[in-house]
Amino acid sequence: MTQTQPGPAAAPAPTPEVLAAFEAADGFMPVDEGLALYAAAVEAAQRTGLPVLEIGTYCGRSAILLADAARRTGTVALTVDHHRGSEEQQPGWEYHDPTLVDPEVGLMDTLPRFRRTLHEAGLEQHVIALVGRSPQVAAVWGGKLALVFIDGGHTDEHAGGDYQGWAPHLAEDGLLVVHDVFPDPADGGQAPYRVYLRALAEGFEEVSVTGSLRVLRRAARAAG
Repeated sequence: MTQTQPGPAAAPAPTPEVLAAFEAADGFMPVDEGLALYAAAVEAAQRTGLPVLEIGTYCGRSAILLADAARRTGTVALTVDHHRGSEEQQPGWEYHDPTLVDPEVGLMDTLPRFRRTLHEAGLEQHVIALVGRSPQVAAVWGGKLALVFIDGGHTDEHAGGDYQGWAPHLAEDGLLVVHDVFPDPADGGQAPYRVYLRALAEGFEEVSVTGSLRVLRRAARAAG
């Protein structure tokens, strides 16, 4: 009698309610990339028992998925942002949203929208918001992380600084996720792509590709 071998396990997915909250939130991540991020966060957190971290909170769209992954795995999601907006979100640029400008100080302030987003999704208690500049926060962070998701500023200075500051904090079996990786300059800025290439050169191996989202794992150390 021929035995049927079980197929690969389905990737973990958020509930319809969490997915609906993600789709309703302000932000730029497509659903397929969000689902890939969620699956990576669940996998890494389950395997290591450590927190997951993103750089680039904006209004909390991807933080919803990381928070639910943390809730599912009994850990916590950390999200780092100065909440003054990245370069392309400033007045006069393509991704500027004037409703996010604090009228009293005349500067972008995405923190109130982020807090509302997490509250409406019922996920506030599963997220720690780290309000500050990524390199400064990374310099004082002392723990290991299951996953680092780089989705902050898209200049070489900022994207490269995020990688340099946070990749060393990854657990040995943790995952590095880089968003907006565009090998063709016609599709988008090249700084995240250069971070991706640097990670490969420094010992990470590609796990999956979904749209512009790359999931990588540090290659196992050679025996001996």
